[in-house]
Amino acid sequence: MSDFSARDIIATLRAGDTPPRDALAWFAQGLADGAVSDAQAGAFAMAVCLNGLSDAGRVALTLAMRDSGQVLGWDLDGPVLDKHSTGGVGDCVSLVLAPALAACGAFVPMISGRGLGHTGGTLDKLEAIPGVNVNLDAAQFHDVVAGAGCAIVGATGDIAPADKRLYAIRDVTATVESLDLITASILSKKLAGGLEGLVLDVKVGSGAFMKDMTAARALAEALTQTANAAGCRTSALITDMNQPLAPSLGNALEVSEVMAVLTAGEADAPLSQISAALGGVLLADAGLAADAEAGAARIADMIRSGHAAERFGKMIAAMGGPVHFVENHARFLPEATVIREVATPRAGVVRAINGEALGRVVVSLGGGRAVESDVVDPAVGLSRVLRLGDTVAKGQPLAVIHAARPDQADRAEAAVRAAFTVGDRALKAPALIHARVS
Repeated sequence: MSDFSARDIIATLRAGDTPPRDALAWFAQGLADGAVSDAQAGAFAMAVCLNGLSDAGRVALTLAMRDSGQVLGWDLDGPVLDKHSTGGVGDCVSLVLAPALAACGAFVPMISGRGLGHTGGTLDKLEAIPGVNVNLDAAQFHDVVAGAGCAIVGATGDIAPADKRLYAIRDVTATVESLDLITASILSKKLAGGLEGLVLDVKVGSGAFMKDMTAARALAEALTQTANAAGCRTSALITDMNQPLAPSLGNALEVSEVMAVLTAGEADAPLSQISAALGGVLLADAGLAADAEAGAARIADMIRSGHAAERFGKMIAAMGGPVHFVENHARFLPEATVIREVATPRAGVVRAINGEALGRVVVSLGGGRAVESDVVDPAVGLSRVLRLGDTVAKGQPLAVIHAARPDQADRAEAAVRAAFTVGDRALKAPALIHARVS
């Protein structure tokens, strides 16, 4: 008989104390194997949400959820690195950064997710490419990483099963927004990937879950402190999400933006700049660059030279996609049947963009999920989205809608127009990177 009980652990949390590490390990295993009931899991989540955990308790819960399932091991000739974003709109950094890191000599076993709320999902973007299989088993995953240097896949049921169970409970018990539970959820899955280094892209602004710097910094600090205490060297950048990162939102459209960066080497594009900055931090932390600036320059060179595109092509082919996707990507990506410009009703300067509203437009078009069972249309979305500070003439497009049906485009048009604020005064666009947290 166990020395622990869910009831005692919940009572400890309710009293404002943190249970011992071995008690949290027992509870995580109970989440994974069903010994802990849904009611007990919900009470646990609520107690943590209301009273929090100590720093040591947060680390203990993260490691316990990591160890509730399989922890991958790697025997590769280079550091095993990864990146995680807290979510935004037009954020397709993973598809640029993973192959660029691979071209620099790192190995990137990236376990990613699908769209959540108004934000897009990396797996959904990859599946816009015909034939790509993101549901690889452990052996296939290893082979793709070893051969291409990177692979972007979904988590199997063996990866952090305690988190999968607890996340579902949190979603229906109004306990999602707990710093401790968010941190343990993100890191348990990432650390189960057997990483040696991690960089976190913590988004802040209108298109992010964190709307202000105070919340974003708190999350960045919790994540970096916990990951480093768990033995994985980790840094974070707090980056701007007051406007879409890429000028397109939607799965196939964002893949097109990725290919423009990888094949045309658009070094000045915000997508390129953020990818280089995040990669530079990782390379420096892993000893593959003298410092973050040198690392960023190396990432930019891999993009500009075409070496990152070559790695991307190898990854796509190894995961079941077209062998010559990089050279012929426009031919393979699906296109929407209705394409419509959204004209601005007045001349002026773009002074504000509601990124969350634009993300929800994409979901309404079918490019995301309102419920888990929804089928995603990879072709729909928005393109040619203007940026903050852009000057517009009356009638100039704010964005272009890609829809499956005219009635969808009709509904989206008003929502897109309402997401932009156009005024008379000039505006200095916000910095792409607000802070680094190590």
